[in-house]
Amino acid sequence: MHGTHNAPLAERPSEAVSTITRSQTLLFAASVGIIVTNLFAPQTLVGLIGPSLGAAASESGLVSMATLLGYAAGLFFLVPLSDLIENRVLVLRMLCAAALSAAVASFAPSAASLLAVLFALGAACSCIQVLVPVAASMAPPGQDGRVIGDVMSGLMIGILLSRPIASLVADTFGWRAFYGISAAALALLAVLLGLTLPRRKPLAHASYAGLIASLIGLLGEEPVLRRRAFTASLVMAAFSVFWTAVALRLSAPPFNLGQKGIALFALVGAGGAAVTPIFGRAGDRGFTRSATILCHLVLIAALGLAAWAGAGAGATKAGGAWLPLILIGVSAVLLDIGVTGDQTLGRRAVNLLQPKARGRINGLFVGIFFIGGAIGSLLAGLAWAWGGWNAVCAAGAVFGVAALMVDWVE
Repeated sequence: MHGTHNAPLAERPSEAVSTITRSQTLLFAASVGIIVTNLFAPQTLVGLIGPSLGAAASESGLVSMATLLGYAAGLFFLVPLSDLIENRVLVLRMLCAAALSAAVASFAPSAASLLAVLFALGAACSCIQVLVPVAASMAPPGQDGRVIGDVMSGLMIGILLSRPIASLVADTFGWRAFYGISAAALALLAVLLGLTLPRRKPLAHASYAGLIASLIGLLGEEPVLRRRAFTASLVMAAFSVFWTAVALRLSAPPFNLGQKGIALFALVGAGGAAVTPIFGRAGDRGFTRSATILCHLVLIAALGLAAWAGAGAGATKAGGAWLPLILIGVSAVLLDIGVTGDQTLGRRAVNLLQPKARGRINGLFVGIFFIGGAIGSLLAGLAWAWGGWNAVCAAGAVFGVAALMVDWVE
């Protein structure tokens, strides 16, 4: 059964490549870190983008959703091309498309045009999942895990810094400047990677349609992949609900934070990702299920604390908003711990499935949880317009409870 989906595709490039150097590893890590900032920056820019383009509050979540949905589409329909097209050419084309999309976004005249461009930008940014296998193919024998870990650390740093960087740039130069700077950075990356990437041509004998069909088959035959991708999508939805709306809450009384203040808050909240190695070791020791349940309980508790702190802050007198602000910050850290832990445990579980299909399984896992993130971003704007901060936290908690139910069924 497994061989049915893997036979037509070669998993190794047709030509040997040179062993990756430390400087090349750093370039790969920096590249994925720079590219991924485009996916999460809109979460902190919605408060500026929406009003400037005349979008209603209920539509603000669409800005964040468009990029994440585009990224998911890229994972499903563009990344599989790495099994058919020479990888260096594919990466450079996708980077050029990303740079062009970011440049157009900086001049977008309307909300509708911006959403279309951000979808294209997100899809092009899926070249991250083409770069990682290229780096792994250059690793010395037995050290591909170390190289992948180093490159993925760049990805995590990019995710953590994307919101603070976007806030600081927007505070100083406006939100359009962020996309202008991003376009320049992506174009520079295209030049650097064009000079340093090795050629990696797969020995594929399947058609593009056959390649996409193999994704459906893999999802159908791997229950672990289905469960872990589903819970990952649920917690990613909760994550996106919170981070898409928290900028709106912090800019309102009694906090009245500007973009710099929101940037500092995002930087502090990102500290929860530091626990990633702990959950990885817990999975190695056989505690995957109990650790996953703990992650989902922490996520629900975080959203409860955020709701309580946000509601209490509304009655706080001027100058007395520090305690509620600190509590919302604690909830952000706890939320990131829950989400990061679930992602780490889930990625570990699916990577133990079908080594020959690891790339496609990873694409499915990442693509499905980014769909959850896109849904969460959309619901954040709707929940904020309908019931304010409490509705936002309640929506996030519902996703956490749903993830717990999946744990119980498992």
